[in-house]
Amino acid sequence: MKKSSTIVLLALLMLPSVGLAQFGGVVYDPTNFHNAVLRYCQLRLQLAQLQQTYQQIVSQYNLAVQMAKNLPNMPARYRATFSQWRSLTTVPNLYQNTGGWVNGVNSGIPSIVTNGYQQAIERLQRYTGQQIGDMNQDELARATANYASVELADGANTSAMTTIGNIRANAQAVQNQIGNLEADSLSSDPSLNSEVGVLNKINAANVLILRTLQDANNLRLAALEQQVIESKRQRDAEATEINTDIDQRQNMVNQVKQFTSGLGSTLENYRLP
Repeated sequence: MKKSSTIVLLALLMLPSVGLAQFGGVVYDPTNFHNAVLRYCQLRLQLAQLQQTYQQIVSQYNLAVQMAKNLPNMPARYRATFSQWRSLTTVPNLYQNTGGWVNGVNSGIPSIVTNGYQQAIERLQRYTGQQIGDMNQDELARATANYASVELADGANTSAMTTIGNIRANAQAVQNQIGNLEADSLSSDPSLNSEVGVLNKINAANVLILRTLQDANNLRLAALEQQVIESKRQRDAEATEINTDIDQRQNMVNQVKQFTSGLGSTLENYRLP
């Protein structure tokens, strides 16, 4: 029995220091301490990163709040009144021949434009077959060219009237759309000033600009057609003058010689009775 107790006591004395910690001792582990310090440093870095991220988020939030503020009293500051489209009127329409013209340039309906135009202009008559047959080649070419100028002018005039009528007929609707866009742009309603809402208003404004440019181009085209026809008239007049000069140089001398060939001898042989 004594021998067994002695063996147990020696075994206890030979246990390592780790075992002693089980009885209240303190054990220092360098590896665990190093890992703990490393983890602590990582946590400090993460804390600094979180603080920096927080400051960035606060700055972005303050900027978003600042950007979301509306200008005070925008309608009173920026709303302006522009001239309104007006319909054409003729007073007093004494001979009742301008009403169709007025209706055409106010409505843009092609049939009304054509009828109104025909009522207000001098009617263009036709050459008869006999009159055409009596013309020589040069006279016929000159007459048909002048006739074509008048017909082209009529076509350009009615086209321009239709364009003007379409623009004037749609003017009120376009004016209303511009008014809606202006009201939405000057509104302080948050639903109308969201990012998507602002982009929608910008797109609507761009479409209105394109439509306006299209109407302006149509008007310029109508004016250009008038200029082309006027240029044709001038060209035909100059061509007629040149052709007349050429014809005179080719034929007038012989015709004058034929007329005056015997006039000299007749005058020489003439004796008073």
